[in-house]
Amino acid sequence: MPTQEPLLLRHHRPFMAFWLARIFTASGFQMLTVAIGWNLYQLTGNVLDLGLVGLVEFAPRVLFMLHTGHVADRYDRRKVAALCQSLQALIALALAIGSATDHVTREMIFILAFLLGAARSFEMPTTQALLPSIVPSALFPRAVAAAQSAQQSATIVAPALGGLLYAFGSVWVYGPTVLLYVIACTLMLNLPARQTPLNKGKATLDSLLAGIRFIRGRPDILGAISLDLFAVLLGGATALLPVFAKDILLTGPWGLGLLRSAPAVGALLMSLFLARFAVERNVGRVMFTAVGIFGVATIAFGLSTSFWFSLAVLVVLGAADMISMVIRASFVQLETPDEMRGRVSAVNGLFIGASNQLGEFESGLTAHWFGTVPAVVMGGIGTLVVTGTWIKLFPTLANRDRMHVPVEEKV
Repeated sequence: MPTQEPLLLRHHRPFMAFWLARIFTASGFQMLTVAIGWNLYQLTGNVLDLGLVGLVEFAPRVLFMLHTGHVADRYDRRKVAALCQSLQALIALALAIGSATDHVTREMIFILAFLLGAARSFEMPTTQALLPSIVPSALFPRAVAAAQSAQQSATIVAPALGGLLYAFGSVWVYGPTVLLYVIACTLMLNLPARQTPLNKGKATLDSLLAGIRFIRGRPDILGAISLDLFAVLLGGATALLPVFAKDILLTGPWGLGLLRSAPAVGALLMSLFLARFAVERNVGRVMFTAVGIFGVATIAFGLSTSFWFSLAVLVVLGAADMISMVIRASFVQLETPDEMRGRVSAVNGLFIGASNQLGEFESGLTAHWFGTVPAVVMGGIGTLVVTGTWIKLFPTLANRDRMHVPVEEKV
């Protein structure tokens, strides 16, 4: 049976449609991000504007956090995801027309960046909540890993493709991006309809906060989500990669590109492995071990003065992070009732976004105070401290054996 399950996943048509849609949307976003960054910098020459674009894209996730989950639980998730992808296609189309007519402005980019962030803030929890209804629960951990392989593949390939196309003009990036989103939208609308009843309740404050209350009442889910938040918040070193590349590893832009790609390469390889060999037992122990390896790899990277060793350590770091992510995403979705998955995914998405954004700020701040190498090393040590502390605070999570415990076994 174990040798047949991956075959079933590959031949599961709804999942393959979902997987392809994930490839197209992730590639479209990566290409769009590259083009927007270059376009804005060409217009203003201001480095601060590049940081502001990221902040503008992240703002809707905070502003609409409670509403995004409710929308995912109340309405047809296929149509919500398709609508979000259609909006992103229109954003790319607006930029393509603006570039072709030479009417792209700084203000226009910021407005469209906010709309892009708003579309993604509704799309992400919706697609996360949609996946469990597409595949059987026995295949779900493999499906999560396979879906992540699509994300990581796009992260590696799409930015380079976007940069290559931009050499011919920004329209050559924005135009194909429109097509990618349209194809993804079509694939989403062809997924099977939701089998469980829709949540017809009104968007009251009580229903909007239900996702937060649900997480607070489930120690294992709360522990997993908060572990990721603090581990990445302290251990994230990606914001400092330009400093390491230039001043410590003594390499050029090509080296920085390889350093940025290395974690994604490790994550992709591990996601492909987990799609074939899912973690089915001792999931708590494996997850905490992976987070610990993430911390150790962060320390090793901070202390390294060898470019190739640093590259290898970042690959390990990305692989360890993928193990933790797949386990967390799998059991959180499986332990959450379908009618709550949108709201829980929205809260989880905010935690993930906050850990990435605030992690970059924390890295820059500590590097300013203590120096680049001490900042990264202290971050890795902080991740190990958090790991040990969370094992004590959430013993049932640390000792968790399986992804999902059937209700009859809990009683």
